[in-house]
Amino acid sequence: MTVSSLHPRDELLALMERIYRYRMTTTSGGNLSIREENGDIWITPARVDKGGLRREDIVRVRPDGTAEGERPPSSELPFHQAIYRARPDVHGIVHAHPVALVAFSMVRQMPDTRLFHQARHVCGAAGFAPYQLPGSQQLGQSVAGTFAQGFDCVILENHGVVTAGRNLQHAFHRFETLEFTAKTIIKARQLGEVRYLSEAEIELPGKKQKPLPAFDRGKMSSEEKELRRTLSEFVRRAYRQRLFISTQGSFSVRLDGDSFLMTPYQYDRGAVSPDDIVLVTGGKAESAKRASRAAPVHAAVYRAHPEFRSIINAYPVNATAFSVTSADFDTRTIPESYVVVRRVRRTPYGLQFEDPEAMANSISARNPALLLSNDGVLTAGRGILEAFDRLEVLESTAEALINCRLAGELSPISDQAIRELEVAFLGA
Repeated sequence: MTVSSLHPRDELLALMERIYRYRMTTTSGGNLSIREENGDIWITPARVDKGGLRREDIVRVRPDGTAEGERPPSSELPFHQAIYRARPDVHGIVHAHPVALVAFSMVRQMPDTRLFHQARHVCGAAGFAPYQLPGSQQLGQSVAGTFAQGFDCVILENHGVVTAGRNLQHAFHRFETLEFTAKTIIKARQLGEVRYLSEAEIELPGKKQKPLPAFDRGKMSSEEKELRRTLSEFVRRAYRQRLFISTQGSFSVRLDGDSFLMTPYQYDRGAVSPDDIVLVTGGKAESAKRASRAAPVHAAVYRAHPEFRSIINAYPVNATAFSVTSADFDTRTIPESYVVVRRVRRTPYGLQFEDPEAMANSISARNPALLLSNDGVLTAGRGILEAFDRLEVLESTAEALINCRLAGELSPISDQAIRELEVAFLGA
């Protein structure tokens, strides 16, 4: 989807549909807007079912305040207008009530985006706006005043969140990333002490990971075309399954030898197409494209492990909660978990950026899943489906382990049962 080619009505409609589909707002809650260069504001309407929004429902508000459309504009129009006045650089705003950020708003806290290097770079630090009556000029002044201080994400006390960006997609990426961060913190606090990154650690990926040099590719084989199609389908599936978010997640598949196909850098994971996938070979990426910054790690894993043909870096919220704590990840929960995921290792933060070869040596056929401290998880498999299934089972296991803590004490599968599983399913 090319945002610049969409009419504001269609862009607002598509994004509200995504927010509602993933339960990041309710039928009656939330509003989005776009400001055009001429000062026109396009905004979602008041009192319309967010699950049944039509393009005809979108309202245009002229700079003089005149509204054009079949519906009245959102009651929160005043704070959208106030933010645009305070921040000339902003051209898109997202306001909604996702449950994790609402929870933070209820306790007057902001999620600490130092949890992940990517969250810090996408969102910055979150600001806070004291409670004011929804739809009031006072709320507009409070919210706009916080944005004027330089914040791009603002928690509204006992209300929700507002994010802003250079366009609507940029604002949404901040919104989704901040909600993911908040969810992870809430889950992680059930496991133990949460680890946050230092400023030096946050800057480490940018210092260590550089774009791959380019090469001019030849004609595309039918095998490559098929793998591109399959890989892009699984990337979008990972997004739908909430194993990726729009700003985080890398997926690759080996083509042959030292060549593999990979997700592109800084591209919405929910909209990846076969043409967006990047060919990497011999440490170079096809020209006019940029591969994910995880490419050196994937290349190292493929070199070290010929049996692996697909690798995923992902950020499913429950497994990622384990990655930001020191809690033990015990896969001896149900047979599927142990057989598919096996034993999970943890790698220290920064290893993936500083020493890809050491990262590759941390994974193996007997340990095909890793917790990357403060950077999600990595799974590998003999093909796309196996790597993806392993990721799904890893996340399901993590969620069960977290829920188990509220249900009672974990009773793991016995050592004798584990030996039986290894003989029956793992050839041990």
